[in-house]
Parts: sequence; C-alpha cells; structure tokens
Amino acid sequence: MKLGDGVEQAIHSISMMSSLSEGGVLSAAALAEFHGVSTSYLLKHLQALSGARLVETVPGPKGGYRLAKKPAEITLLDIVLAVEGPAPAFRCAEIRQRGPNPLPGRYFTKPCGINAAMLKAEKAYRAELAKVTIADILADLSAADDGGIAARGCAFLELNERRTSRNG
Repeated sequence: MKLGDGVEQAIHSISMMSSLSEGGVLSAAALAEFHGVSTSYLLKHLQALSGARLVETVPGPKGGYRLAKKPAEITLLDIVLAVEGPAPAFRCAEIRQRGPNPLPGRYFTKPCGINAAMLKAEKAYRAELAKVTIADILADLSAADDGGIAARGCAFLELNERRTSRNG
C-alpha cells in the first residue's frame, strides 16, 4: 500500500501546530516553508484536515491554522482518513467474473478470497493507526531529541506564529 505525500505533510503539520501557544496559528505558507513543500499542495491537505475537524481555520490577514482537538485526541488514522478518504486501499472490481467464457453466477456466491484477505489486512492496518495519537508521536520525538529538534521548532514558531484570540 502506498499513501500519498499529503499524509506525511499532514502529520508533520499537525505535529507542528501542537506546539502553538493558546490562540496561536500558523499560515499554510509558514508550514510549507518549514517542511520544504509546496504551499498549494499543503493547502489542499490542510483544507481536508479542516473538513475533518482536526484543525481550525482562522480567516483574515493574521489568520492561519491551529488544532481543533488536543494531540491526544488525534490519531494517525484520523489524519490518513482525512487526507486519503475513507475508501479502502484495495477495491475489488470483480474481474473474476469477466473475460471470455464467464462462469455462471453460482460460482461467485461467496466473496472473493482475494478481496476478503485484502480487507482483513486493511482492517489490521487501520486498527494499528488508530492506536497511535499525535501525543504519542510527540512523546517519542521528545524522548529521542537531544534538544536540536525542539530548538529548531521553537525558533520557527518564534518567527512565524500569529497570535489571535481563541475564538477567532
């Protein structure tokens, strides 16, 4: 299974937003700059995260994005589903019923074994992603950081965080 680049960008952006102060926001341009990615591409994913109510959008010249939930309430599965959509990665097209000399329907009363195996794997994959929160990711990062990662993030936020009231 291959996830789009937007999933990685969304996870990192949400992780960055978790360090904002009360009422703080980051612009899409600032998030894109920090991660070295296209602003327009990231904006598409930020809109998806907003639609999934994982982030809030604050309009206006001093606006931007901030978390709509606590990091402990946002799972990796939430982010993947917001960016990639809820459809399963494997989509059975029932090709076993196509081609020359198709068999009668009685041979296809049970679900396709391939589809069943793929859906079982997807269920396990989603269950694992649902167990990991952004808070977990940040705790692991903090435990492994010698201070350099935190210093980079703090310096960036010092320059780019916009202050707004929590209500807008």
